[in-house]
Amino acid sequence: MKITAVETIYLPRGITVHAGAITYLWVRIHTSDGLVGLGESYPNAEAEAAIVHSRLAAVLLGRDPSAIDRLWADMFLAVSYSGWGGAEMRAISAVDIALWDLFGKVTGQPIYKLLGGASRQSIRIYNTCYDRVDFNHEPARLAGELLASNVRAMKIWPFDPIAKETGGNYITAEQLRRAIEPLRLIREKFGDSIDVAIEFHGFWNLPCAIQIAKALEPYKPMWLEEMLPQDNLAAYAELAGSTDLPLCVSERLMTRWGFRELFENRAAAIIMPDISWCGGLTEGKKIATMAETYYLPIAPHNCGGPILHFATAHLSANLTNLYIMESVRRHYNEEYERLVTQKLVPGAGGELPLPTGPGLGVELSADVLTRKDAIVRRSSV
Repeated sequence: MKITAVETIYLPRGITVHAGAITYLWVRIHTSDGLVGLGESYPNAEAEAAIVHSRLAAVLLGRDPSAIDRLWADMFLAVSYSGWGGAEMRAISAVDIALWDLFGKVTGQPIYKLLGGASRQSIRIYNTCYDRVDFNHEPARLAGELLASNVRAMKIWPFDPIAKETGGNYITAEQLRRAIEPLRLIREKFGDSIDVAIEFHGFWNLPCAIQIAKALEPYKPMWLEEMLPQDNLAAYAELAGSTDLPLCVSERLMTRWGFRELFENRAAAIIMPDISWCGGLTEGKKIATMAETYYLPIAPHNCGGPILHFATAHLSANLTNLYIMESVRRHYNEEYERLVTQKLVPGAGGELPLPTGPGLGVELSADVLTRKDAIVRRSSV
């Protein structure tokens, strides 16, 4: 079996989601046996598609798609001198996920079995709160809804509006009190029956991050995520030494080399790769294995499209050092509905079931594949 064509698909106006319009890039790998593997990245599909066709297609066409590690290394070499940290690595990630989907279809197995089998019967999740209920105004109501569905962990970002006011360069006592209020109200009503992670999107400088972390310590958040930008991991080590709260870092690091310093300086207590950015399932598995040698858990970032959702569930099903998996109920309940053929939603116990195969166990919907405005590009032998 050989790769005969590499196809990219995206919708020109993107998908209108909680944060506005973003574009998911879908990659389809076609083979001489008629099987097709599906992958995904985001949020800049036009740039990612350009890399797929200008740099990666020549590496892939005519090759054995089951040689996933070799193909990954050759794709990485093809982009390494042009700067692999942005669209290049997102493009490789999408192709890699598609190769694993194809491998699962060839073998008739779900991907998690090919990664080494299931390490659990269901997947513990938290909800990233892009919900219609605003966590800044009704945090206890939102937490109550999640608890009613047996989802016992959530993530909010109440400090972001203040960072936009101050540029992340300072925070007043009044602003600090205002940002803590949603977490305080959740704790007041529900105690420790729900875990609450705090996301910061890398908006703060180091002195502010230290100040905020100390103020949050009495409320015991599940973790503090991306308080600083991801480019100075020595600063993260200083932050980690200033607080007893665990730091979660970072969806924006790419490849095992990008995570290496983070492991070595022990700045993060929880490691958060995004497999549609860091290098795909291949690299996500390697990063998790490296983390395991430092006795660190993985909490995969999963805030993109529906194919990432399925791929992340496969990786989460397999990893022995999984902490928890991100999910967005507004995504899987609403926004993925018209895009793919299958749903993957929590069961009555509030956890995700293991995805069924073969491969990812999901395809793009006929509506997407037949849309007249879809931008489709194909490189073939």
